[in-house]
Amino acid sequence: MLLETIQSPVDLKKLKREQLPALAAEIRQFLLETVSTTGGHLGSNLGTVELAIALHYCFDSPNDKIIWDVGHQAYTHKILTGRRERFHTQRQYQGISGFPKRCESEHDAFGVGHASTSISAGLGMAAAASLDGTKKHAIAVIGDGSLTGGMAFEALNQAGHLNKNLIVILNDNEMSISKNVGAFSTFISRKMTGRYYRDLKKEMQGLLKHIPAIGTDILHFARRAENSLKGFLTPGALFEALGFDYIGPLDGHDLEQLIEVFRNSNELDGPLLVHVMTTKGKGYKPAEETPAKYHGVGVFDIETGQGAAKPAVKSYTDVFGETLVELAEADPKIVAITAAMPDGTGLNLFAKRFPDRFFDVGIAEQHGMTFAAGLAADGFRPVAAMYSTFVQRAYDQIFHDICLQKLPVTIAMDRAGVVGDDGPTHHGVFDISYLRHLPGMTMMAPKDENELRNMLKTAINAGVPVALRYPRGAGFGVELDRDIRALEIGRGEWLLEGQDLTIVAIGATVYPALQAAEKLKQHGIAAGVINARFVKPLDAELIISAARSTGRILTVEENALQGGFGSAVLELLSDNNLQDVRIRRLGIADHFVEQGSQAQLRKDIGIDADGIATAAIEFLK
Repeated sequence: MLLETIQSPVDLKKLKREQLPALAAEIRQFLLETVSTTGGHLGSNLGTVELAIALHYCFDSPNDKIIWDVGHQAYTHKILTGRRERFHTQRQYQGISGFPKRCESEHDAFGVGHASTSISAGLGMAAAASLDGTKKHAIAVIGDGSLTGGMAFEALNQAGHLNKNLIVILNDNEMSISKNVGAFSTFISRKMTGRYYRDLKKEMQGLLKHIPAIGTDILHFARRAENSLKGFLTPGALFEALGFDYIGPLDGHDLEQLIEVFRNSNELDGPLLVHVMTTKGKGYKPAEETPAKYHGVGVFDIETGQGAAKPAVKSYTDVFGETLVELAEADPKIVAITAAMPDGTGLNLFAKRFPDRFFDVGIAEQHGMTFAAGLAADGFRPVAAMYSTFVQRAYDQIFHDICLQKLPVTIAMDRAGVVGDDGPTHHGVFDISYLRHLPGMTMMAPKDENELRNMLKTAINAGVPVALRYPRGAGFGVELDRDIRALEIGRGEWLLEGQDLTIVAIGATVYPALQAAEKLKQHGIAAGVINARFVKPLDAELIISAARSTGRILTVEENALQGGFGSAVLELLSDNNLQDVRIRRLGIADHFVEQGSQAQLRKDIGIDADGIATAAIEFLK
């Protein structure tokens, strides 16, 4: 097999061009066989096999910097850069990352995980090469979805201004471009990157400039004619206006064409955008037919395309989506917003039921938050549902546009806490720390899926900014109340009384705290358990009463300790002169959490039932 001979891009370059299609077929089969057993991002990676091969065949990584936006499309890159033998460990505990990671390989020029960053990073590297006087290429590969992020356009704007040697590859697997335009563009793009065309263009410009009296006017006319032709025949007018040379659209699965264009583009000066068209899920029929379903997958059967059966217990995401629809049936002012994740956040149900009240802003969390603020300012009740890790991209908008103006926006943060296999870029373990200090913000977290229903109604009815955090995955299988009720804001609940210490838990750590209390009984320790419910405002009366009663408080959270829930409790005790109360905090220490199953990571952190019980025993010593 050709693939077994490739340990680095140097080995790839030893192959003849006619061997590359066979290599692409082997890589696709390898991806299917591996991802079907490990899970991962399948569809987008099947679509970029030829693109990754052509890039490494034509450029000189790691001297040339290839930056993959998000990383959902970088599996072939990883395979070609020495990680084939460990690829079965991708996204597994203590295995390789599912995303490019600088500490993992010298070929991973930039660590990624969130969208729309590649052009900015690539431009920085292009500027660095210019300052150093070195001949290095910076190549940013960005998908059409990531291009919806405002940061990408900010980078494009500066790139055109700086005029550095940056190559942007737009991997387009969704835009619709007619065949005749594509065919003609393919022809002119290959010709326009050739040396003959470029040299002729420069010579003609020089000749026209020196024609007395009319030369400059003719040159301006020629440029306008060229731009008009490009604008009419290609979709590149926008990029040309930003100062880029535009090439494309190209067939992203035609290796001969890609190699010819990439080799020609090696010699271009200034920013260049190469537009390639790829098919998401290429080569695997189920993924081609339903690409959204195969974007991120768990373990599945290659023959049937079927994954493991859904767990009997509903996920927090499903309960959230169903509850929001139920509430919106009774309140026409409720609207829903997401950032390119209607399925992942459970809003697909809302979108189907209330299409006019559903808004997908694309990968643009900043805009999404201010858009929600605008709706709230005009009397609506927006619910902005996003993953916790992506909400942090919109911190400034939450501060300025929501909290400062006291607008009633509900920020529903799915995937709060550790999320598992996607690793440090996707864990939602900082939201308590970066939101609870904002004036006017109310923050809450449910102990189970039934409490999530009640908290969602509480948040929407509160009339103030509210952040509602809840974890990834299945709930606890508790019975759901038929009637959804609003909770009293700032009121926790005392679940279990004890004389030796009180465990004050929030969100997903409440049930493990109860389990820990049962374990502690075997050691003769009577531990009380409080479900705090609210990070802000805290139930001061309840927590102070527990502190005075037992003299020892153990806080538990699935968030960073610095500035987190435990810190809030510490502040409460200090502000009330309870310095004699002993307190210990459990949560995530000052480090990034790597990938692994949620259960494994919670065990490592020490916030599962065993970890909480062990910490309580040590605390009492």
